[in-house]
Amino acid sequence: MPAGRPGPAAQSARRPPPLLPLLLLCVLGAPQAGSGADTAVISPQDPTLLIGSSLQATCSVHGDPPGATAEGLYWTLNGHRLPPELSRMLNASTLALALANLNGSRQQSGDNLVCHARDGSILAGSCLYVGLPPEKPFNISCWSKNMKDLTCRWTPGAHGETFLHTNYSLKYKLRWYGQDNTCEEYHTVGPHSCHIPKDLALFTPYEIWVEATNRLGSARSDVLTLDILDVVTTDPPPEVHVSRVGGLEDQLSVRWVSPPALKDFLFQAKYQIRYRVEDSVDWKVVDDVSNQTSCRLAGLKPGTVYFVQVRCNPFGIYGSKKAGIWSEWSHPTAASTPRSERPGPGGGACEPRGGEPSSGPVRRELKQFLGWLKKHAYCSNLSFRLYDQWRAWMQKSHKTRNQDEGILSSGRRGAARGPAR
Repeated sequence: MPAGRPGPAAQSARRPPPLLPLLLLCVLGAPQAGSGADTAVISPQDPTLLIGSSLQATCSVHGDPPGATAEGLYWTLNGHRLPPELSRMLNASTLALALANLNGSRQQSGDNLVCHARDGSILAGSCLYVGLPPEKPFNISCWSKNMKDLTCRWTPGAHGETFLHTNYSLKYKLRWYGQDNTCEEYHTVGPHSCHIPKDLALFTPYEIWVEATNRLGSARSDVLTLDILDVVTTDPPPEVHVSRVGGLEDQLSVRWVSPPALKDFLFQAKYQIRYRVEDSVDWKVVDDVSNQTSCRLAGLKPGTVYFVQVRCNPFGIYGSKKAGIWSEWSHPTAASTPRSERPGPGGGACEPRGGEPSSGPVRRELKQFLGWLKKHAYCSNLSFRLYDQWRAWMQKSHKTRNQDEGILSSGRRGAARGPAR
């Protein structure tokens, strides 16, 4: 039978136990107050075994009342009575139990193995620990918030679950000198994490590792070497503002402030923006913001509410060559694009007729160029200057064309009235 599955002897422990306080705290050898105090003992007491192991246990009756025997005794595991065929009388005062192919403990404080008298009273109890030794922790990652602290997390092992209480300790020391230190603030960003709040040195590498220990052994991770300056992150950029760009229905302007906590340090920064429409959960990310603190989003839907977030990567702290660590995203900021004043498809819009200047190949090429800019020029100042110039030129050209058409129409009307005089 594969390890980790209950053997025949543990079948009865599969179902949830009845309402007994026994499961909340493992019985540690001493009988419950009431009947039969000091009348029996279980051996071995509180054993620790690997998953798949077998257990031979005995319950020996002695003391008061005189002449007490093992006849009528029975066993329970986690509140469930074990089948009588798993037990046998060794002698008049001893009842033996044989369990094979044990499964992992159902509670990390140990499973409850209890010897009962004929009337159901508890004579003796033992904690049964069945599990695995800890595996080597791996995948340690650390970051420093504004160079004031250090937080690390790790993965406990390839399988993770040991079925026993396993203690994880994060250790650290300066690489070339200094003594081992133990992190004290655990579970700060998850079940396998620890926070070092202060007293960290800059410009000196640290060695960091994790030690895992339980009743069946211990394991130690590989050592991670890092410099605090190489793992700096920061708060999200504050004061994120999103606004319309005049009457342009397909654009929004985004502005923010550099992380204030790093203003006194030499560093570079790059930013990312992500945005989504109000009724969607899918974010679109703009990666090419560089170190600007403003950006224009183009190619948006008219008359639509957008949520926008910004995050920062502070890199090059005091000349560090590392890539930096992204901050969390800022709180979402909402803004809407203006509604389009142009009729949509089927709304009565007049398409240019063939032969008119507006339908020529130059016009079509410029429209293609405009579409390309709207799609690709998110945060390029040069591209947006070209885009804005093109929009202004288009408006001026459209106005001039309308004026010319008005003069031409007036001339035609005047010519039409001439012969009538």
